[in-house]
Amino acid sequence: MNDGTEGKVVLITGGGTGLGAETARLLASKGAKVAVAARRKEKLDRVVAEIGAAGGQARACPLDVTDKSQMQAVVNAVIAEFGRLDVLVNNAGLMPIRPMSEVNTDEWDAMIDVNLKGTLYGIAAALPAFLAQESGHIITMSSVAGLKVSAPGGVVYSGTKFAVRAVSEGLRLEVGPKIRVTTIAPGYVESDLKYGTTSGARSIVMDIYKAAIPASSVARAIAYAIEQPADVDINEIVLRPTSQEY
Repeated sequence: MNDGTEGKVVLITGGGTGLGAETARLLASKGAKVAVAARRKEKLDRVVAEIGAAGGQARACPLDVTDKSQMQAVVNAVIAEFGRLDVLVNNAGLMPIRPMSEVNTDEWDAMIDVNLKGTLYGIAAALPAFLAQESGHIITMSSVAGLKVSAPGGVVYSGTKFAVRAVSEGLRLEVGPKIRVTTIAPGYVESDLKYGTTSGARSIVMDIYKAAIPASSVARAIAYAIEQPADVDINEIVLRPTSQEY
């Protein structure tokens, strides 16, 4: 039975591990044609092989989301292979936790480049195609840190996620009649994000993430947004472990 996902072409950034990979596997099992994009080709190939072995359709797209020309090339390649693009999942992200007093501007730049600019580059690449076909769905990963400032340690990360949420809501207001826009705001979720912290806060982060929910929980939320009828737009989903207070 077609639940609204079957046959859709979905591009997922950060698709080689964690949330992205789990979402790709779930959507492919529901009949979507999935393209997974990330920097590490070997990770992408593994996900594609798993999907293929289960009878699904997928392709690997090496991508650095901070390079706008690469982002456009990947969107073009997906459309060339599958004939269209229906859903873009802006999932690539970084989360190094560090007090601002340590003034690690390299980490600040990296988070802005990947979390915010990478999202914008994805929108820039996919939006013209969506406008031309008068349909499409942009799903962007924010965070509960985009609802409440994560301090101490996660201030800049929060800044990027507040910005992503604002961009998504503004985009919805501009293109809503034809194109759907969804923001997903997870709390602690088992993924590679926790390994991005190299400061003295690393042990704290690793301890906090012992309560993380599995990536499959977020994948189901993404699938729920996608499978709705074309005239229904799930604007925002917030999900967190039951034990997480904020």
